[in-house]
Amino acid sequence: MTSLDTLSTNAEADAPSPAPPTRWLALVGIGEDGAAGLSPAARTLVESAALVVGGARHLALAGDLVRGKKLAWPSPMTAAYPEIAARRGTPVVVLASGDPFHYGVGRQLAEIVPPDEMLCLPQPSSFSLAASRLAWSLPDLTPVTLHGRALEGIVRHLQPGAKILALSWDATTPAKLAAFLMARGMGASRIFVLEALGGPRERVRSAGADSFALDDIDPLNLIGLEVVAAADATVVPLAPGLDDSLFEHDGQLTKREIRAVTLSALAPRQGELLWDVGLGAGSVAIEWLLRHPAMRAIGIEERPERAARAARNAAALGTPDLRIVEGRAPEALKGLPAPDAVFVGGGFSDDGVFDAVWAALKPGGRLVVNAVALETEARLIALHARHGGELLRLQVSRAEPVGTMFGWRAAMPVTQWRVRTP
Repeated sequence: MTSLDTLSTNAEADAPSPAPPTRWLALVGIGEDGAAGLSPAARTLVESAALVVGGARHLALAGDLVRGKKLAWPSPMTAAYPEIAARRGTPVVVLASGDPFHYGVGRQLAEIVPPDEMLCLPQPSSFSLAASRLAWSLPDLTPVTLHGRALEGIVRHLQPGAKILALSWDATTPAKLAAFLMARGMGASRIFVLEALGGPRERVRSAGADSFALDDIDPLNLIGLEVVAAADATVVPLAPGLDDSLFEHDGQLTKREIRAVTLSALAPRQGELLWDVGLGAGSVAIEWLLRHPAMRAIGIEERPERAARAARNAAALGTPDLRIVEGRAPEALKGLPAPDAVFVGGGFSDDGVFDAVWAALKPGGRLVVNAVALETEARLIALHARHGGELLRLQVSRAEPVGTMFGWRAAMPVTQWRVRTP
């Protein structure tokens, strides 16, 4: 080592290490008991903050503890983020209900503030409070939110015998849920309405979905649900390959058995995005979304009536978050986020669709194409020769009446090409 190297190394060793970041942003959980329910540390943080941000209800609950500037969340909430970020290094408190990281504002703030500059003092979440009131074990129930979400999002969780805790959107949510359950053959289910938990206005009431008549419900409520399904209730099974009768369609439907194999070939993994090109009734995209709540899917459909039908199917089967783009591929694919997997089930002629989806797929992405026509099959064989992958011939036969007896009637065979991008 030269003397210059030695000097450089010694200088680096003598240089002061960077100061640890200051935890300037505190997320403080506050309950319906207000300031009285805060710990001494939480009280001190609120009192010493230069800026306190929260909903109008949260700021009122904190009362005289707030000595700095108050900022009620604007609409949209993101409009307040620049002011929060501008205070970096000075004490800022964000008030939130219960646990800020359980369906709260914590996740959004963690996207703009590093975790080592943030301190969180949670209180019991509304889910924990509700479970304790009902004597339900948290690991044995399903927590969901209906706040700001379509009611149909609860469908996938409506399994016989399930216990569900659901955050309400407003005072009308429990009655809407009761009517929704009735329509699906689940009127014998028990609904618990838990209002203003943890405060002086707390109230817990229950009623059957088929006799729900609770009134004067506090907008701040959470729903407990014990699901009871009649024998003919509409239940979405947990396995892929849903019965074809669950889908409204005009014949443009990937049939149950082929669909189950197709989902296996697409190999969905948590949080991934699917493009369903030639959406039809939406069955493949819907089943992709049902595999996990974090899944995402975009369906591309050029016929408006089919796009509308797919939207209805998505809502009925508990995936109202299916995004539908009306248009013809490949033009309609421009500007869409890159997919992890692509399914093409409605034609695959030499019109640039393959080139577009192949270029858009992420590295290691999966492409699955189903073909019935001989011309499309020939194209798949040619693409298989060029890009590799796997070719399958799928055929299903069903027993149907033949006079007074039964015989096998074969459905049209399907050629499936599966391939991964490099």
